[in-house]
Amino acid sequence: MRHIVLSTFALLALLAASPTSAQQKADPSESQAEVNLKEKKNAWTMGISGGMLDTTNMRYADEMGKVLNDGDELRILPIIGFGATSNLEDLLYLRGVDAAFTQSDVFEYFAKEKGLGNLENRVHYIARFPMAELHFIASNKYKTLEDLRGKRVSFGPKGTAASLTANIVLERLGIQVDAVYQDHRTGFADLKSGKLDALIRCAGKPLGFVKDIPADAGLHLLPVPFNEKLADYYTLSELTSEHYPNLIAPGQTVDTIGVATVLAVYNWPKNTYRYKRVERFVERLFQNWDKFHDPAFHPSWKDVNLAATVPGWRRFDVAEKMLRQAGNTGGDPRQNLSADFQRFLDNSGGALAPKTQAERDALFRDFMAWHAQQNAKGGTRSN
Repeated sequence: MRHIVLSTFALLALLAASPTSAQQKADPSESQAEVNLKEKKNAWTMGISGGMLDTTNMRYADEMGKVLNDGDELRILPIIGFGATSNLEDLLYLRGVDAAFTQSDVFEYFAKEKGLGNLENRVHYIARFPMAELHFIASNKYKTLEDLRGKRVSFGPKGTAASLTANIVLERLGIQVDAVYQDHRTGFADLKSGKLDALIRCAGKPLGFVKDIPADAGLHLLPVPFNEKLADYYTLSELTSEHYPNLIAPGQTVDTIGVATVLAVYNWPKNTYRYKRVERFVERLFQNWDKFHDPAFHPSWKDVNLAATVPGWRRFDVAEKMLRQAGNTGGDPRQNLSADFQRFLDNSGGALAPKTQAERDALFRDFMAWHAQQNAKGGTRSN
């Protein structure tokens, strides 16, 4: 029995290492030349799950193809999906998907909802991309997230970034809502008709879906409070009138939180053809990085710091190698902002001691803003 099990594993390993395994049972009507062509075209085609069509991540995937496509030597195939959790499922289970745009908090969701607690070993990251911001769109009669307690709130389809991050954030803030999962078009119609009280999107700002909401729609963006409970995955962010002139008055801002977007890959065993494909993609990505700063491409490419780290994630070894070759390091990936904040309070000699949790949360938000300013002065970018 043990011999049979070992033989089975050996066979599976052999199949995984061979790019021709899918072509062994070719259509009898195909010529050998066609079989060879099929193998050649598939060998270096890199499927990237980008999420919904109207998101920044899909544009990133499309622009990667424009820069990196090189005939049969490398082809980028952007794949439309549903969002952060769906994209990671594609990476784990869908044939032909070699990379996926997801979010840094996705491991928590998979551990809680699906019982998968070892993903940090199976899935690594190439680079951290700019933040995706939470957008809570609600009727004007609601002023705070607390006002949504018990109300009907659309999180979009299951598997989207909003259904991932908003659920984690609301749970940590202790706000329970009547969650609805539906496509955004239907959700927006229900929000306008009064069937819903709020709708959530999570994507890089400005999001066209939100920017196109008319000023007279009776809707606005709710502030999302930031506190220590959110400091592990999230960062303080804001939405401005420049982002959403129809929803935010000139000169005004709406506080929200941002979550890091991550370009993730499966940690294939070395010397397998899937590993070699990802290796080629990563090398070409780093070698051609300056081309993504072309004015024709999305402006936030300039905000991507290839050396930026993602707490709780491991960098893919090829990306680590390319960074070392460039002499670029990302610093300490485990910087604990909550601990820094406590030391900040202790060193104040009691002058800043908050008397209530609300005062502590307000002071922590000020500390985060100060911390971001210090990083900017030091030449690093939080996005």
